[in-house]
Amino acid sequence: MKITQVRNATIIVEYNNIKILIDPWLMPKDYMPGFESAINSKICQPRVELPFDIEKIVNVDAVIITHIHPDHWDEFAEKALNKNIKIFVQSVIDKDYIISKGFTNVEILSEAGTEYNDIILYKTGTQHGRREIIKPLCDSVGMPYDAMGIVFKSQNEKILYVAGDTIWCEEVSGSIEKYNPEVIVVNACAATLLNGERIIMNIEDVKNVLAAAPDSTVIASHLDTVSHLSVTRKDLKEFKTKNNIDNLLIPNDGEILDISADN
Repeated sequence: MKITQVRNATIIVEYNNIKILIDPWLMPKDYMPGFESAINSKICQPRVELPFDIEKIVNVDAVIITHIHPDHWDEFAEKALNKNIKIFVQSVIDKDYIISKGFTNVEILSEAGTEYNDIILYKTGTQHGRREIIKPLCDSVGMPYDAMGIVFKSQNEKILYVAGDTIWCEEVSGSIEKYNPEVIVVNACAATLLNGERIIMNIEDVKNVLAAAPDSTVIASHLDTVSHLSVTRKDLKEFKTKNNIDNLLIPNDGEILDISADN
């Protein structure tokens, strides 16, 4: 298994000799204004450029879109990806949206497992911020609330859990308990709304993941890119050093993590 941290939540997972691109947000630096409903709305995003050319990023076998929010899927991904590439999504709403952009091979992931090239992909639940507070806000502006996580299983690889846009919640703890993943990717910049609510993990949430999966390798993603972040790579590295945590990896944009099956 290799995991390439591209930028933000955009990663490339090489798993069972298949390359899967997750959440392609490919626009140039400062292309999009900050979100009016979130902190730091005057800061444009993405805050940094892509570490690779777009052509290199989209040279993959398949794509997973965890949810259709504008920092996980954009017009640059729409233009760069082959319209016949395999795309996995979480729902009928997201499937119809991607098909409306001209893509022809779109499938909804199943909680019971979806087979793809000797890999089984499992859709897992999330809370993209506390459901009772954030979902009504999303509904009021016509933005879907739900996101998904994904578990990867194969006979030849460690079990991988990409938690997606979520806070620490029963859905995440339940997924860790159910699948016992050996590698976990968490989105951890603590993106925060004006009302003070976080919509993805902060350091305390990462601590909870580490406590729930002490033998797993935990990888922190979705860092240093969106306008509404409140935790940085520097913050996480200081936390890691202070607490002597060996199983927390904090890759830089462009970094490739090689996680072999026998380590």
